Amino acid sequence: MDRLLQFKSDLQELHISLSDAQLAQFLTYYEMLVEKNKVMNLTAITEFDEVLKKHFIDSLSLVKVCDLSESFSVIDVGTGAGFPGIPLKIAFPGLQLTLLDSLQKRVGFLQKVIEKLALQNATAVHGRAEDFAKPGQMRETFDLCVSRAVANLSVLSEYCLPYVKVGGKFISYKSDKVKVELEGSKTEVTEAEHAISVLGGKLVEQKEFTLPSSDIYRNLVVIEKSRPTPKQYPRKAGTASKKPIT
Repeated sequence: MDRLLQFKSDLQELHISLSDAQLAQFLTYYEMLVEKNKVMNLTAITEFDEVLKKHFIDSLSLVKVCDLSESFSVIDVGTGAGFPGIPLKIAFPGLQLTLLDSLQKRVGFLQKVIEKLALQNATAVHGRAEDFAKPGQMRETFDLCVSRAVANLSVLSEYCLPYVKVGGKFISYKSDKVKVELEGSKTEVTEAEHAISVLGGKLVEQKEFTLPSSDIYRNLVVIEKSRPTPKQYPRKAGTASKKPIT
C-alpha cells in the first residue's frame, strides 16, 4: 500500500496539489529529520505517518487563513527543525523564506536541508528573535511572520511583530483551545490583545479546526500589522518572557 496515500488525501482536503518532485522533497526531508534526530533532539515525533500529519500537514494548514500562491517574504521565528517554514517552502516554492533559530546546531541542520532539497530563496539564520528585529537588521522587512513556537501569545507577539511590515501579518500556530472562554477568566488571546495593540498589531481572525482525518485540534491566530512597532520593542533578550507586556 502507498504509505503516502493518507498524506495525499490530507493535501487534497487542504486543496494543495504537489508534483512528484515535491513529494520526493518531503520524503527526503523526513529521512534527514529522523536521521539527525538520532544525534540531536529535533522532534519527539518520528513515526512516518505522525510526522506527515503532525508536522507536515499541520504546517501546511496555514492555507486555511493565507493565500500562499503569491511570491512574498516569510520569516519563521523559532523554527526548530524547520516547522512550519520548510513544508511551506516545499509546497509553495515561490515564497522567499527566512528560518530563524537560536540554536546553531539546528540552523546547521536546516542549511543542509535547504541545500539537499535545492530550495531557492531560502536561508537559515542563527540568532535570537530579539536581536535580528533591531533597526538595520531585519526589522519590518517581511510580509508574513509565522511561528509554531511554544510561547504565550503576548510574548510571541513581541518576538514576531517587529519583523512584519505595516500591512503584513503575524500568524501564530496554536494547539490549545485558546479561544474558548473559561468561566471568570481571560483566555490567552484576550490577555494578549493589549500587548498586540502596543506592538502595532490588531487581531483579525482566529481559525479553529482539526487536522484532516483526525481529531487533532488546531487554532491559527491571525494578527495584522496596522502601524510600526515602537522602537523600544523587542526588549533585550529574556525580558519579554520574564515581564510580558500587560
